[in-house]
Amino acid sequence: MSTPAAITRPAAERTDRIDLLLAASPPRRRAGALAASATFGRRAMLKIKHDPKQLVDSIAIPILFTVLFTYLFGGALGGSPGDYLTMLLPGTLSMSIAIVTMYGGARLAKDVTTGAFDRFRSLSVWRGAFVLGGLLSDAARYLFASAMVVLLGLAMGYRPEGGAPGVLAAVALVVAFGLSLSLLWAAVALLVPDQGVVISIANLVLMPLSFASNIFVQPSTMPGWLQAVVEVNPLSHVATAARELMNGGAGTGAVTWSLVATAVIAGVCAPLDLHLYGRRG
Repeated sequence: MSTPAAITRPAAERTDRIDLLLAASPPRRRAGALAASATFGRRAMLKIKHDPKQLVDSIAIPILFTVLFTYLFGGALGGSPGDYLTMLLPGTLSMSIAIVTMYGGARLAKDVTTGAFDRFRSLSVWRGAFVLGGLLSDAARYLFASAMVVLLGLAMGYRPEGGAPGVLAAVALVVAFGLSLSLLWAAVALLVPDQGVVISIANLVLMPLSFASNIFVQPSTMPGWLQAVVEVNPLSHVATAARELMNGGAGTGAVTWSLVATAVIAGVCAPLDLHLYGRRG
């Protein structure tokens, strides 16, 4: 009759020790908004290992358009490759960042279709941390692509008259515009959670905006109806603003319009993203 008591006594002692340990440990606090956003941002950066196309395009697009257009068309369009590079490089900086923004939306669409999005929504964290974390990852990619464009231009002989402050201001402006586009593609991904469809829609929007702009040629050489399109193209204003900042121009109109366009896109898409994020539940 003593055997059951001998068996249950150690079990009771272990239970008491576990209860004491649980009582002694403080309750876990809910992760703050910044900590949760940083964690999701780190996750998005780590996912680049499984989708290296995001990084490859950040390298290939600046090299392809900057080198190709400078040496093939620089003499015909700008008088000399060096003179044309002064106009082209700020434009390819703007275009390169705009094009790679689609991958943020594609990444979100993949998370929605694989179920990771629903698991993250069940966590006790600020609901915008998932979206903000993706933006932090996108900002890192955009800074990398910007560095590629600037370093490539310096290697090709480009010397910005605006100096380092002008270059940094142009990069900041272009990255801010790129992040506003990231919010746009995030909304598309939440509405149409298909990675291929998101990329197709982004290409359908970004490619006409890139070529129907003042990135490669002056609008004065275009037909009148196309000049009207170029004048309202937000990417044209961003490219002009980048030129003014990098080349030491005194004009501020394009910078103002670029900031207004960035604020409008972000102001519309950020609340829409949070609304769609909550609606999926």
